[in-house]
Amino acid sequence: MKSKILFGKPVSDKIKKQIITDVRKLSLKNIVPKLAAILIGNDPASKIYINNKRRTFIQMGCKSNIYHLENNAKEEDVIILIEKLNKNNDVHGILVQLPVPKHINPSNLIKSISYKKDVDGLHAMNMGFLMQGNPNFIPCTPFGCLKILDHYGIETNSKNVVIIGRSNLVGKPLQVLLSQKLSNGNATVTLCHSKTINLRDYTLKADIIIVAVGHPNILTDDMVKNNVVIIDVGINRINDNSSKGYYITGDVDYNNLLPKVKAITPVPGGVGIMTVTMLLYNTVKSANRIN
Repeated sequence: MKSKILFGKPVSDKIKKQIITDVRKLSLKNIVPKLAAILIGNDPASKIYINNKRRTFIQMGCKSNIYHLENNAKEEDVIILIEKLNKNNDVHGILVQLPVPKHINPSNLIKSISYKKDVDGLHAMNMGFLMQGNPNFIPCTPFGCLKILDHYGIETNSKNVVIIGRSNLVGKPLQVLLSQKLSNGNATVTLCHSKTINLRDYTLKADIIIVAVGHPNILTDDMVKNNVVIIDVGINRINDNSSKGYYITGDVDYNNLLPKVKAITPVPGGVGIMTVTMLLYNTVKSANRIN
């Protein structure tokens, strides 16, 4: 059996073709989709992520302004900035790069973003729309996972799906999306997490497994049946003796799982690129709505 590797780039490229068309139509109205990204502090990984987003937006003919605040920024000052951006009609999407410093409550920042500009899809209003089966903005990483499944023709209808990880960013939204009456839904979904006893009992029954916990090799080949589909959302930086000093790996034991599975996403090269693409997609969608 030859496993199919689910690369993210072909999926991203297909979506970007439509985005280019949408951006050109907006340009005829003198509208340029614009993201306002707020970075608080100097976390190295956050700087890389937010600069990657900015670079992608610029390449696609969009704008991305980074508001870089000091680590000791006051929560109320960040909220004041967000409220100004909410009122700025030239700004179509607002995001706060997570994590934020410990003295700031990220929930307070997210709920201060207008749900109409919440292109990360994390506002309580957007989560509510998601629960109702009428999503406004779908959180970017779950959205990217669905697009990968759809692009490669992986059926979710009546399938047994196990999600490992219950974060608001990935696990919970995916549980809702995959279980609803949507084109990439109608699955029977089990959400596992750090308190799940005998995780293997659940994963062995799964047709599709999605892993998003930030823990290398949490899923191994003895935990899955043959012909399973695996979506690896994890991104872990492991120090080594290479010239870079580290390597990137996902949450699953990719090399040992590869001969056994029906299909699997690589890390890097899988879900990661889709997260930024869907952020771009949501921002362009917002620009079309606002204008």
